[in-house]
Amino acid sequence: MRPAQPTPTRRAIIASTLLAAPALRAAARGGTVVIVGAGSAGLAAAAALRAAGQSFTLVEARDRIGGRAYTDRALGVDCPFDAGAEYIHWAEHNPWAPIARAAKARFAREDGWARTLTIDGRPATDAEKAARRAGFSGLDALLEPKGGDPSLAEAARAGGRDAELAAAGLSRLSLGEDPERVSAVDYDRLWSGTDLWVDGYGDLLARHFSDLPVSLGCPVRAIDWSGREVRVETARGTLSAAAVIVTVPVGVLKSGAIRLTPKLPDGAQAALDGLQMGAYTKVGLRLDPTKVDPTAFGDAVSIATGGPTLYFEMGPFGRSLAVANLGGDLARDLCRAGEAAAVALATERLGAVLGEKAKGAVLAGRLAGWWTDPHACGSYAIVAPGHAAARDHLREPVGGRLFFAGEALAGGGAMTVGGATLDGERAARDVLKALGA
Repeated sequence: MRPAQPTPTRRAIIASTLLAAPALRAAARGGTVVIVGAGSAGLAAAAALRAAGQSFTLVEARDRIGGRAYTDRALGVDCPFDAGAEYIHWAEHNPWAPIARAAKARFAREDGWARTLTIDGRPATDAEKAARRAGFSGLDALLEPKGGDPSLAEAARAGGRDAELAAAGLSRLSLGEDPERVSAVDYDRLWSGTDLWVDGYGDLLARHFSDLPVSLGCPVRAIDWSGREVRVETARGTLSAAAVIVTVPVGVLKSGAIRLTPKLPDGAQAALDGLQMGAYTKVGLRLDPTKVDPTAFGDAVSIATGGPTLYFEMGPFGRSLAVANLGGDLARDLCRAGEAAAVALATERLGAVLGEKAKGAVLAGRLAGWWTDPHACGSYAIVAPGHAAARDHLREPVGGRLFFAGEALAGGGAMTVGGATLDGERAARDVLKALGA
């Protein structure tokens, strides 16, 4: 599903980070820790190591920090939207809640229900709306574990057709995956609480960690942990380290983009095999404010038989935007089709919501297609049915010097920036303990 700073421009943020980036050396000092990936987990791990006085080198394949927390300005500097994470979930104990409040971030309210529902291009009837609400009303009880580790689809089946449709909508529009592939046990473990919709989560994260030294545009190609020291092969040379914290998304690990020598032990590999990436996807549409006021319509759901269900965030934070959200295999297909196809579909569906007012109202569009992003290979990590222990098992150190961290391993905080942050800090503590620091 998962998993950032406001005032400075993105260019300024990147520039300042580049200035802070350390020069890579063929061999680092003994005791140095290499952190692979500057998403929230890698950044949190680096901050924790710095606070403990431990030397580290942080490398990132992208030209920016933040990973899947990213505030996109492709539709104009006045129309930013969070292409990835946008909610501070379980705010009662999420570390980003106090950070956001201290930064005077802007929050929005939402009641969780779309005001408008269209089905196959027409307004839904009252009966169809009632059936949709009824399907969701008893879903939590159906999804509670009752033995074994079924999929969300299997668990919802006992509630009938409406419950099955509700489970599919929940799974695709919250987790980014089809319900047949999601462990009901793992879903039940996810933490709940107050959700804060924050304006510019990606910007918030990038600003908070802007003073950390990081080498950008430096993808890791191989990690050799066969010797006493770990050797990390990057695009700029090879680093030697006492330990390595790998925070890249599970999708990147499973793609083989980073070659591990030797391969992972059976237990770690089995845990990795039990995880997969969802395909949560967004399509941002910039609207002509002289033709339509999206805030006057409220959020909307567009369902098409045989096609993806789209949830439209209408006018987020008062901007002339509509942001379509979708997930599952049909979202994967849309990512593969490319931005033009995605924008065309979202524009067509928006027309069914807005009616005549929509004609010529879309000025530009942007696809946030994490599934086809080689540095993500998906949105966030999903546990497959029958593999409920996968997240915990992948947290175990490999060979005493190879450590994994990120939203995939964050237990109840999985699929969130907060969870990734906490897990990055956890990995840093584990490394310090292993090094006797």
